[in-house]
Amino acid sequence: MKTCVSLLSSALLLAMTSSAFAASSVDLTVKGLITPSACAPSLSSGGVIDHGKVAAKDLKPDHWTLLGNHTLQLAINCDAPTLVALKGIDNQGDAYASMYGLGLVSGKKLGGYLLTLDNPMADGAATSVIESPDNGVTWREMYSDEVWVSEHLASFGDRATGSWAPSPVQQVTTDLLVQTLIAPTAGMDLTAEVPFSGSATIEVKYL
Repeated sequence: MKTCVSLLSSALLLAMTSSAFAASSVDLTVKGLITPSACAPSLSSGGVIDHGKVAAKDLKPDHWTLLGNHTLQLAINCDAPTLVALKGIDNQGDAYASMYGLGLVSGKKLGGYLLTLDNPMADGAATSVIESPDNGVTWREMYSDEVWVSEHLASFGDRATGSWAPSPVQQVTTDLLVQTLIAPTAGMDLTAEVPFSGSATIEVKYL
């Protein structure tokens, strides 16, 4: 009986020792894919929208103030048909939900701007804007009045396979609608000039 107990104890000790060793290491995998095709995005007007000077008295203290709607043309040119997506990155921060930020004043968020993609053309034919909130795992169609949320992927494709998915493109053009809004100004110190500035990067991602 003592021999059986001793063998059992040894087996348990060995199993515990093996578990301890297994927990002391972890594997790292680094992988990727080098693509021969390169794509370059561009924006009309140099990608700049200048609202000039806005009078503080024209801003609403208890409601959002629309400064204006502007439309730029966004183009993507690739060396060959390529599966691509676009990702918007807010460089300024201090944004409200779905918006890109314009900075702070008196510790309050000054406002933001919304981006919308519309009238897309891919290689000379009309196409659809599609969006992925999960880094390309799933896609859905975006309508012309929907906001392109920061950090969501946007691409161009169809549902020929039954589900929405990006299609290879070589030349794409689409309207980029920019709507700038100032938040309710109650609590903001606007007795001196206050600059507002938004900055975003539109990045091409290869799928």
